[in-house]
Amino acid sequence: MAPTDPLPVVRYDVKAGERSLDVMRWGLIPHWAKDLNVGFANINAKADGIENKPAFREAFQRRRCLVPVDSFYEWKKTVRGKQPYAVALADRRLMALAGLWENWRSPAGEWVRSFAIVTTTPNELCVELHNRMPVVLGPETWTVWLAEEPADPHQLKALLAPYPSEGMTC
Repeated sequence: MAPTDPLPVVRYDVKAGERSLDVMRWGLIPHWAKDLNVGFANINAKADGIENKPAFREAFQRRRCLVPVDSFYEWKKTVRGKQPYAVALADRRLMALAGLWENWRSPAGEWVRSFAIVTTTPNELCVELHNRMPVVLGPETWTVWLAEEPADPHQLKALLAPYPSEGMTC
């Protein structure tokens, strides 16, 4: 999948009291954006300072999601260009990437739901490939990340750490 593609994400609907699987556009468009092109710059949200960045601040507080994937790609720079590497969990289970989502209303009045993937510093496996990696959340953290349980910003920020490299394969 590539930025701007529609992808499934898991959200928690507080009013309904249940999770939902929704398709959203990859590339977060803040509610205050003038057009949807801003989404190209917001495919990823760096964990460091996420709570203060205008494009992500409100979504970090209120609209967090999980992005289910079987792997993600990192592109290693080589003398011949960039080489893609697929990174997955060692046991090949699906993984849940930390995400943020937003509603945006176009000038024509159409609603667009979009999301960004939260990134952090790389673990020992990914550092050879790139200077960032997606935040992979274990099942024990999903209820907190999705706001099914109360959490303060410090608890949420503590979840945005590199996944242990021994639990991954490339």
